Amino acid sequence: MRKRTTRLRRVSKKARPARAARQARRAGRKARRADEKLTKRVDKKLAKRISEGEHGRITPGRAKKVIGVAKVVVPVLVPFARHAATAARERYDRMRARHLGVPVDQLGSFSGRGAALHARIAGDAEALRDLRTQSAGNDEVSLAAEQYAERTAARLAQLTSAVRAAERMPAQRRRSAHRAVDAELGEIEDELLTRFGIRARTR
Repeated sequence: MRKRTTRLRRVSKKARPARAARQARRAGRKARRADEKLTKRVDKKLAKRISEGEHGRITPGRAKKVIGVAKVVVPVLVPFARHAATAARERYDRMRARHLGVPVDQLGSFSGRGAALHARIAGDAEALRDLRTQSAGNDEVSLAAEQYAERTAARLAQLTSAVRAAERMPAQRRRSAHRAVDAELGEIEDELLTRFGIRARTR
């Protein structure tokens, strides 16, 4: 009788881990089923909200909220946005004016791809007027300066027309025309500097 009891005890001790494993597997299956049910329930609710327009779409209630927020926020932000845009435009205009070598209020006169060349031509024309004014005291010098100024002013007018015509040319031909005008303006500017008593730098 004792031997049989001992055997039963040994068998029961061996069966404990197996029983615990079965219980754990059973509990895991129950937990998974519960999770699946919960997920299905949430998915159904989400699908219902989407179909009713409560998720991802503008409903009357949401539209009212957005309009209410916009009425408060927009009047506050608009002046700041306007000020920032104005400041950015002024900075850009100053930078462009420095690049062209002209006052900011004259930027409107120089536009297009040949704007820099137009600005140089305008500066050279102004320099010719200064040359005439400075040479007015001496008749001989004044006559030579006048003749040179007339010749050069006529050539500057032709270069202005060439730059305008180049605006409508294909890109490669326009660049070629701009290089030719740039080279000729360099020669005119060297001559102007010489007449003003400044030795032009050798190119």
